[in-house]
Amino acid sequence: MIEKVKGEIELMQRHIQVLRTVVSHQPIGIMKLSELMDLPFHRIRYSLRILEQMGYIRASPSGAVATPQSLELLGGLDGELAEMINLLESMKHPEP
Repeated sequence: MIEKVKGEIELMQRHIQVLRTVVSHQPIGIMKLSELMDLPFHRIRYSLRILEQMGYIRASPSGAVATPQSLELLGGLDGELAEMINLLESMKHPEP
C-alpha cells in the first residue's frame, strides 16, 4: 500500500517538474525538455500527455506552452503540499 502511494507521489513530482520547466522555457519541445531535465524521452512525453489532459499545458506549433490553469496550480502548490504533509504527519505513531 505504501509503495503504491510513494510511486504516485514520485510521478506527481515529475509532472510538477515538467510543468515548471515548461513555464520557464515555453514554448518547448519534448527533445529540449528531455535534455534540460536529463530524463528519458518517453517519460517526458507521458508527463506532457497527462498535463495536457488535465489542462495545464497545451500544444503549439513551437512546443508545449503553459495555460493560466498551470499558474493557478503552481501558485497554490505550497499550500496544498502543506496540507498533505500535515495529513501524513497525523498518521505517524505518537512518540512515547
